[in-house]
Amino acid sequence: MDGADLELFERSLRHATGNHTGAALDAALEELGWRDALDVDPRAAVSLLFELQGAANAASSALGHVVLGAIGVEHGPGGVVLPAPGRWAPPGELRDDRLAVAGLGTAALAAQERALVVARSDGKDVALVVPTAELALRPVEGIDPWLGLVQVTGDPIAVDTAPQPVPGWTAAVALAQVALGHELVGAARTMLDLAREHALERVQFGQPISRFQAVRHRLAETLVAIETAGAVLDAAWLDRAPGTAAMAKALAGRGARTAARHCQQVLAGIGFTTEHVLHRYVRRVLVLDELFGAARTLTRAQGDELLTSRTLPALLPL
Repeated sequence: MDGADLELFERSLRHATGNHTGAALDAALEELGWRDALDVDPRAAVSLLFELQGAANAASSALGHVVLGAIGVEHGPGGVVLPAPGRWAPPGELRDDRLAVAGLGTAALAAQERALVVARSDGKDVALVVPTAELALRPVEGIDPWLGLVQVTGDPIAVDTAPQPVPGWTAAVALAQVALGHELVGAARTMLDLAREHALERVQFGQPISRFQAVRHRLAETLVAIETAGAVLDAAWLDRAPGTAAMAKALAGRGARTAARHCQQVLAGIGFTTEHVLHRYVRRVLVLDELFGAARTLTRAQGDELLTSRTLPALLPL
């Protein structure tokens, strides 16, 4: 997209994410042609939507489309099963002609007649299309019910069609991690804005608390964490390496948790109440951090890879 188109696209997405969530946001994205933009300019489509979505605390089924488009299976269905929380391995396991599924789905999965399940079979990734009716879908409540995720299970499911080879599971995982990284950064930026505004307005001992060194240090550390994550996300788009995508997701998750912790402290008592919107963002980043690998898990996995390979990764593009 050129500059004018990109500006119009961003403005349209900002309006959609600021005014809609859930099924209404899915409909707005369909009307805007977001999925066409995903095919034409993945970086613009993913980075803009997910960061704005995180900033507005909105939810959509876009993550499923991102994964489905990157998997590389021809004639794919409208829905896809995502990995279980904390994992990035395929959500299915195929043994002989029996399929076991344990993963997640977006809210729109229930409306699809068929779902794509990527499974491990004899050490390889394969894809199978199964009727959604054969899967057990349970809405995920818990910390963030507004995100609209569903738990997907099925065991055993009889398979009567030949599985397809999956050329792009690693690429799909990397793109999903980058998308979630942008959403985490968007949420963290909004939390920082909320804390900053409060610090400027809240007066103690005759002056705004923004003048207190402890408050300034917390806000500054939050900003550094956010900008660090944003820089690595940019690098992940440039080198397209799975390791960089995992690193970006890990830093975004850690940065968002840093933002939640420091901004909660700056907001003090009001930040603990449901009157203030901060709790919605804290809930959201706790869940997003777990999708396609949490910050701690991804960091540990990369450390194990370095110890095993005894080689350092290539320098990130500057």
